[in-house]
Amino acid sequence: MMTVPSLIRRGVSLALLTPWAVPALAHNGYPDTTSVTLRQGYPEEMLLGATFGAVITHNGGASWHWICPQALGIGGWSPESYLWQADGTLMAATGAALIRSRDGGCTWAPHPFFTPPDRPQAALWPKSLASLPSQPSRLWVSTGRPGQNNALYRSDDGGETFTPTSLQSTTEVFPSVMVAPSDPRRLYVSASTPTGPRLYRSDDEGLSWRSFPSPFPENLADAKPYDLFVLRVSDHDPDRLWARISAGFWTYVLESRDGGQRFRSIVHPAGQAEDGIDEALMGVEVSEDGDTLWAATPTRLFRVRSGETFATLLSLPTGNACVERENGVLFVCGASRLHDWALATTPDEGLTYTPLLDLPDMQPSACPVGTPARDVCQPLWPQFAALVEADPLLTSGGDAGTPPPYEPPPPPRKGCSATEGLLPAAVLLALPLLRRSRRP
Repeated sequence: MMTVPSLIRRGVSLALLTPWAVPALAHNGYPDTTSVTLRQGYPEEMLLGATFGAVITHNGGASWHWICPQALGIGGWSPESYLWQADGTLMAATGAALIRSRDGGCTWAPHPFFTPPDRPQAALWPKSLASLPSQPSRLWVSTGRPGQNNALYRSDDGGETFTPTSLQSTTEVFPSVMVAPSDPRRLYVSASTPTGPRLYRSDDEGLSWRSFPSPFPENLADAKPYDLFVLRVSDHDPDRLWARISAGFWTYVLESRDGGQRFRSIVHPAGQAEDGIDEALMGVEVSEDGDTLWAATPTRLFRVRSGETFATLLSLPTGNACVERENGVLFVCGASRLHDWALATTPDEGLTYTPLLDLPDMQPSACPVGTPARDVCQPLWPQFAALVEADPLLTSGGDAGTPPPYEPPPPPRKGCSATEGLLPAAVLLALPLLRRSRRP
């Protein structure tokens, strides 16, 4: 007979075992991290997207706090990534709304321009959000609601107001937008059209556009490709970019060196390594020189070097993967259930890892009373903690249960987290079954 821990390891939701409501999990049914967002100039601040909402730290990983999806207001629309602006505002395009937080992740609300509170039928469905650290007040948002007038929108005041660019359509949707780091005038926008995927490029900040309707390799051109998504633009060459495209049952990573006019496949989802990349693509990261690419799937991380015709499967992580580069260091998602970390850094492309987060070490929100991340998420913590094998005894805040208001982080430091709180009786009875033996 299966025990409760064995059911959890198989991805069975505790909603079937207890009366409380926990976040619905995708991504193989496991609680996993899915993206990493770093605040430029503030190495203490990191936000992880996850299948169970988000996890945030304001002290360089000394403590990590859960933000439940109910507080984010994302429902079933999970962001592919988040954006941390220079002033500390957090933003994300969920596919249904542009959500933002001005208080360090404690309170989230949809942007009224894209989600008019008095006209929900006029919501614009933001699909992608882009900005450059060199231009923190300039934001780009692409929308993709079928049957509506979709567009690429521009903000010059950090997201307070938006205006549409000349790229607009009532028959196309725009899943992604990227800005070239070396030339902010260069924009790339992917489109799904009635005749197939299309790439748009602007060389003048959205005033005019060039269209490339079929820039795909010959072996894909006849396979009815779909779901084009621009992933990265080179740090130093605005003509070099990477995208993903699906065809048949496979997803490919493509590279263009001529500004999107033509692409070639550099990562095929099968047959690139001895056991092949036979899963969905979660995302990619590229080295500063553009000659090394990492491809993350729901269970593994692959590396492709320029000139190689195969992908190297890295030994870690296993069971889950995402990847982000910052100052020559890779931040990599992993699976706590398999190797005791959900986020780690590697300075040597995956040879060695320094863990930053293990899911059982998470804590409930440290936000003030009266904020959704505190008031909405705290009642859900005992059941969620059991799901990820964290400590259900913890409560939000300090000894009095009320944490101080969020303040900008102090100079970088490391430390250890504290635990305290009360445990509901039903979870107390189940706790001996839910706690795992930790590896030394």
